[in-house]
Amino acid sequence: MYPWFWIWAPQVHFPWSGGVAQRIEPNTNWFFDAIPAQAGDAKIEKKAVEVASYGRQLGLITEVLIGLTENGLVLSDGAKSSLERLKSIHAEIDKLKTADGQLLVSQIEDTLMNLQKTHKTEFARLKKRLAPLLVDPRA
Repeated sequence: MYPWFWIWAPQVHFPWSGGVAQRIEPNTNWFFDAIPAQAGDAKIEKKAVEVASYGRQLGLITEVLIGLTENGLVLSDGAKSSLERLKSIHAEIDKLKTADGQLLVSQIEDTLMNLQKTHKTEFARLKKRLAPLLVDPRA
């Protein structure tokens, strides 16, 4: 029910006041939408990355290329320097992966030791759950 003077009731909106309507919807397709139309189909690119990431695809190509060149494939001088750079990059990435794995193992060890000290019952439960995962299937 409106008061009889509603026509004369001004609506004043100061900065940062009044109705706020904002569409909040994350756009998770930003990477695939950035692929130019002439470069390919973004939907297919997204499905391809679900099969194997760009890093995994490039890793496989790198391994094949290095393997081919080590088996006597003849290269020009420019290609030889590029191959050496590629080998260097590949070695550096392997170092990063190894360091990350070592850090993860260290964090897991620290967490398990803390759990064993502070929550013995939960540690025993977790130990039973992890035992099947830690058995070597080849043994």
